[in-house]
Amino acid sequence: MGFDPWDAEFVADPYPAYRELREQGRAVWSQATGQWLVPHYADVSALLRDRRLGRTYLHRFSHEEFGRQAPPPEHEPFHVLNGNGLLDLEDPAHARVRRLVAKAFTPRTVERLAPSVERLARELADGLRREGGGDLLTAVAEPLPVAVIAELLGVPEADRGLLRPWSADICGMFELRPDPETARRAVTASVEFSAYLRELIGERRKRPGADLISGLIAAHDEEGRLSEQEMISTCVLLLNAGHEATVNTTVNGWWALFRNPEQLAWLRADPETADPEKLSTAVDELMRYDTPLQMFERWVLDDILIGDVPIPRGSEIALLFGSANRDPARFENPDVLDLSRTDNPHLTFGAGIHYCLGAPLARLELAASFGALLDPALPPLRLVEEPRWGDGYVIRGLRELLVEF
Repeated sequence: MGFDPWDAEFVADPYPAYRELREQGRAVWSQATGQWLVPHYADVSALLRDRRLGRTYLHRFSHEEFGRQAPPPEHEPFHVLNGNGLLDLEDPAHARVRRLVAKAFTPRTVERLAPSVERLARELADGLRREGGGDLLTAVAEPLPVAVIAELLGVPEADRGLLRPWSADICGMFELRPDPETARRAVTASVEFSAYLRELIGERRKRPGADLISGLIAAHDEEGRLSEQEMISTCVLLLNAGHEATVNTTVNGWWALFRNPEQLAWLRADPETADPEKLSTAVDELMRYDTPLQMFERWVLDDILIGDVPIPRGSEIALLFGSANRDPARFENPDVLDLSRTDNPHLTFGAGIHYCLGAPLARLELAASFGALLDPALPPLRLVEEPRWGDGYVIRGLRELLVEF
């Protein structure tokens, strides 16, 4: 079976197709997606840093100049929201916004969250144990990052149930060829989420706190260089990236552990609380082994050469993170889950100017979540039934993960 992101069997296990792509060359044209597929680690890593590529082209060209069709006018709320976030901005706007956001989203901010993240992870794990098990996705994987990012942003507890549905609907647009209903839901969520954050920003202007929104307002007011739309888009991006990546890494990771019982036994081997360094190394390997973000797309802004393949300006390139993270040219025995792997420069958080700003927070959440569920005070977690994969390929995760103690 070849590369087919709309095929359920491919989505369930894309790695054999990736092996075929790596054998075919460094850049492989996909007629189905209209993209150049880049499957090798070295190329993906280099192209993430190559400024001849961009997440957008609108900072240099119009749609017409670039040979692309403008999105439908009814999709504008989504594109305004997405286009003003760090993920899609290019320099100089990206450098300006990232610098201002980084002033509010500091390592100290993450460090301050650590005790509450660890406490919440333990509470969620205890709740799952009291129920005798359940769906790990809805019981632990989702609530933890939702609560953490809401706490970080300063979203009142009563409103936090709104966040995950908005996030899921917006992220539907990142899949290949989203259908009209997916687009409609994404636009609706973009409008509603933006309106909510605009109101919250207004409240924080009157009564600032220690949250990230108050920090962004301060960055805006001090220097006047962060627009309200950029603040809104930044908050949405932090929520979406924080939710989707952490949720899917958690459930994909546990599914990988259940399929590799000797590795799970090794991780559980410590009689005391799991060693933080050991757990951190294991989390990185789980992110490499089955990354939640399989594809990262870039536009070719100037003609480039990948190997001996010329790629003209106006083309779209699909950087295959899932394939790069399993490339035998970079990783020894890449299809083997090795939780003690220390030489592990995986690309799950990206690279270059778009390297994930929230990577330290994601690592904190994942270590807390896995650590709480591996606590020797709890009975060992067991799989109830083989899970089914969701429909998404770009953002790839399970529909549910039923477990018991």
